[in-house]
Parts: sequence; C-alpha cells; structure tokens
Amino acid sequence: MNYAAFIEINSAKRFGKPCIIGTRISVYDVLNWLAEGMSTGDIIADFPELNEEQIKACLAYAADKEHKLRVVS
Repeated sequence: MNYAAFIEINSAKRFGKPCIIGTRISVYDVLNWLAEGMSTGDIIADFPELNEEQIKACLAYAADKEHKLRVVS
C-alpha cells in the first residue's frame, strides 16, 4: 500500500506527528484505538471523516517504520 497518499507530516500540525491528510488525526491515535480493541468500524463510526483505506494506511506506515528500525547491539 502507498501510505504516502494518505499520511502527511506537517510541522505545523500536531507537532509534526504523522497525520491522516485532511485531518488532525495522527497515526498514533489510530494505532492506539486499534490496540485498545476498537474495530475499523468502531473508529469510522466515531470519526466518520475516516475510511478503511486510511486506517490500513496507518497500519502500513507503522509496519514500514518498524521494518526500517535497526537493532544495535
């Protein structure tokens, strides 16, 4: 998935945290809601400005960031 089509980093918005384009909802917010047990449907019901593709983009962003981490021993 090309998450760059859904996620932006703007230093003037949410202190430069990655956010869903057109919103002030951060990737962290979405990941936290999922971790707390909210379903995609629950999130969309609470935040109708979001859609399933945007939520999946947050997961793809997090997976890509995790993949790029380098363990230093």
